[in-house]
Amino acid sequence: MLPTAGHTPDKAKPPEYLLEIVHFLCTTRFEDLPAPVIDRCKRLIADTFGVVTAGNQTEELKALAAGYLKDARPGPSWVIGTPHRAAVRDAGFLNGVASTFHDFDEGNTVASAHPGSQMVPAAIAAAQAFGVSGRDFMLAVVMAYEACARVSMASKMRVSVPQHGNVGVIGSAVAAAHMMRFDQDRMRHTINAAAMMAMTANRQAMLDEATTRNVFSGHCALAGLIAMQMIEAGFTGQRDGIGYTYSTVIADGFDPARMVAGLGTDWLMTKGYFKLHPTGRFSHAAIDAFQAALATVPAGSIKAADIERIDVRAFQLASLLSGRKITTSFGAKFSIPFALATILVHGRSGVDCFDIEAVRNPEIQALTAKVHVVEEPAYTSQYPEKHLCDVAIRLDDGRTIEGHCEIMKGEVENPHRPEDVEKKFFDLTLPVWGADRAEKLYAGLLSLESVPDMRTFGKDFAL
Repeated sequence: MLPTAGHTPDKAKPPEYLLEIVHFLCTTRFEDLPAPVIDRCKRLIADTFGVVTAGNQTEELKALAAGYLKDARPGPSWVIGTPHRAAVRDAGFLNGVASTFHDFDEGNTVASAHPGSQMVPAAIAAAQAFGVSGRDFMLAVVMAYEACARVSMASKMRVSVPQHGNVGVIGSAVAAAHMMRFDQDRMRHTINAAAMMAMTANRQAMLDEATTRNVFSGHCALAGLIAMQMIEAGFTGQRDGIGYTYSTVIADGFDPARMVAGLGTDWLMTKGYFKLHPTGRFSHAAIDAFQAALATVPAGSIKAADIERIDVRAFQLASLLSGRKITTSFGAKFSIPFALATILVHGRSGVDCFDIEAVRNPEIQALTAKVHVVEEPAYTSQYPEKHLCDVAIRLDDGRTIEGHCEIMKGEVENPHRPEDVEKKFFDLTLPVWGADRAEKLYAGLLSLESVPDMRTFGKDFAL
């Protein structure tokens, strides 16, 4: 509903929560960041680097880059994992699209968003274009993460709205504006302008296996960078772009007090998760429960041919990933039945376990057809505090093997082992750079605070 004339706010007075957030964004120094936040920031950037690299190796991204850059002007920003350098908006867009192609990107259950993939691609491109230091780049990433994650956390997002394509526009804009050293007034206008540019995307695109869904994070980078440049040119944003967009357009409510609660002390960046399975996040509850069941069996595995049926009971968002007629690699990433089947057959869950060859594997398809997923309303009522899921594997000999998930692996309450997250990076980057250069790249990403100029970062990694 549009606001009536009788309820029109004072347009000359910005909302207090927005003044508070821009003050925080513009006055926080790198020295103010706690050590765990700095460490998490570096690991987020490294994880995103690996995920984008893998995405840019696919035939679709190679073709998109070739066509998109054909008539584009050159620039200093890296299309990660490729020989291409491009202008800031072009590199940000392409890396954004690549960041979700394998659905391997970082996310945040507390915020119900994927801040990393929606914002880091633009931040990397801007850092290289603007020539800022590693410290300034990292500070911008932390500030952008807090800004966009808090918008999502404070919004009552509709189930039909996906976790990509919306708040990331704000994150991308804040990252670029921060590196451009915008003052508080221009930062406020940047945020308001970016909030207007959120996509009215839909979750059904994912369930329909539409790979154009990957444009959502690319849009965040492109629109966010455009928002910053428009404010730099003298354009203005509306009075409260966040409040209007996230209370009437793509969400059913926005709580300003929640957005700024704990600002500067409760860092949402430290509450994110990294994925060890290239699948939709909600399927991880079923994967964890499945692996817990397999752990009770000698040797930790069973033969697919010995399984009569697998039953999965989960919260609503997980139960939506129940498809069994999988014909594409993209669809495989959003199907709990396929995920359980391919992990059992392969004994692992790498990117190739969800590629088209895996989809065509008759053993995987046969087992996929035996998996039945249903919602357990009692579990839905406890989400997101808990990610409850039960898996029961019924064998031909009459035995039933059961597993349970309480909190998905990767969350703060159930963290991954650091070596497992590191292994993911090398699994994704070794095929592109080889062992020696991949190790140097990883070391460089984990010591970004010592980089004097991001334009020179990566010279040793040219392809």
